[in-house]
Amino acid sequence: MIPIIGRLYRDKGVTILLHSRSLVNKSVISILRTHRFARQIEGEELSIDETLPFLEVLSGLDLGPSKIDLGRLVHAYRADDRGLSIPDFTATVLAEVLDGNKAEPQGPRDVVLYGFGRIGRLVARLLIEKVGSGNGLNLRAVVVRKGGEEDLVKRASLLRRDSVHGQFNGTIKVDAENNTIIANGNVIRFIYSDSPAAIDYTEYGINDAILIDNTGKWRDRAGLEQHLRPGIAKVVLTAPGKGDVPNIVHGVNHRDQDVTQQIFSCASCTTNAIVPPLKAMDDEFGIVRGHVETVHSFTNDQNLLDNFHKSDRRGRSAPFNLVLTETGAQSAVKKAMPDFQAKITGSSIRVPTPDVSVAILNLQLKRETDRTEVLEYLRQVSLSGPLSRNLDFTAATDVVSSDFIGSRAASIVDANAAIVDGDTAILYLWYDNEFGYSCQVVRTVQYISGIEYPTYPRLGEQDPAEGVPAVAAVG
Repeated sequence: MIPIIGRLYRDKGVTILLHSRSLVNKSVISILRTHRFARQIEGEELSIDETLPFLEVLSGLDLGPSKIDLGRLVHAYRADDRGLSIPDFTATVLAEVLDGNKAEPQGPRDVVLYGFGRIGRLVARLLIEKVGSGNGLNLRAVVVRKGGEEDLVKRASLLRRDSVHGQFNGTIKVDAENNTIIANGNVIRFIYSDSPAAIDYTEYGINDAILIDNTGKWRDRAGLEQHLRPGIAKVVLTAPGKGDVPNIVHGVNHRDQDVTQQIFSCASCTTNAIVPPLKAMDDEFGIVRGHVETVHSFTNDQNLLDNFHKSDRRGRSAPFNLVLTETGAQSAVKKAMPDFQAKITGSSIRVPTPDVSVAILNLQLKRETDRTEVLEYLRQVSLSGPLSRNLDFTAATDVVSSDFIGSRAASIVDANAAIVDGDTAILYLWYDNEFGYSCQVVRTVQYISGIEYPTYPRLGEQDPAEGVPAVAAVG
């Protein structure tokens, strides 16, 4: 299976999924575990004996760039009563992306990182990981201030090894003469500059690029527009945008955006963690009001030891204290869900852990319910539909924060911690505030760049994940 999945991705831009989980660049064990995961959806484990024949058929088809879900294919084939062979059935349900109907590749699309901190380096890892088809996002450059003679070597070291997220999966070489880092064969130019206004990106062969500002230095439109230099077409901020800058939470409002615009924000990690479950709960139960309390790992804007800080409490030592502070996540909810009527308040406690946070949502609902109904509903939302890539679910009884390092979801519902009593629901949501958020950033950039393709087969109804009518795949 692995060679077929790799060839489809590299040669045709086809990403193979299994119930929304990508199988590209995955190990044998990971693929087997993903097949086993299907028990949560179908009630029984998927066998590779079932999925491999479909994959072999896909390898011989003239496919265009797309995402194809083997789980959906098998499920639809089981339900089909026409007696078609696997090749005939597969060709029928994938007609939209075959032969003359296939989409033209929208990539590659150049990407520039402005800043190379915690989020910048993780986004870089994700972009490098996804390179392969030649039709995706292509990390061309990183803009930083020069930190000394060994600047490039030190930045390569920080990309290569991370105390929280482990070693980089691959090889990294430094070409100091050309100011480049070569990561898994990807040549990344480092541009040293103290100001966006001093750079002409076309001088480096960069055109129509999306720039990801992960410094947080500028958060309003006027500040972010400084990045719109020759070679840059759009700017994405990895922090909450101010004023009229649209705040995007992928999975919730990214399809509502005017992608012809140039300035976007991915909001905050906490906003991305709470908005998907808020939308899910509001859609099903309605929300009157709520409060969010985040127990959040310390970040670089805090002090290691007590020292001056513009915020009163954040100047106190991060590794030694629980630090009460504010969060802007509740105010960002309105930007992501303008039709959301409930009043949400929020606050935060910074704690002495380096990564993974938990948001506690205390909600008053519009109707009474019980714990079983709420958890089964959220489990189903996490498995299929428009939030399946963003919201995850765990029923494990022994999980702690470190178990979620490297989670790609925006947040994970902790089923065993949930409290539901009548019209009150208290949800505990884990989230990797570094890596999970970085995954949301990359998903958003893929969408606004035009290279986030629909998932096939469509299962006979409007596909809420794609927001367009589906093609009947069964019967």
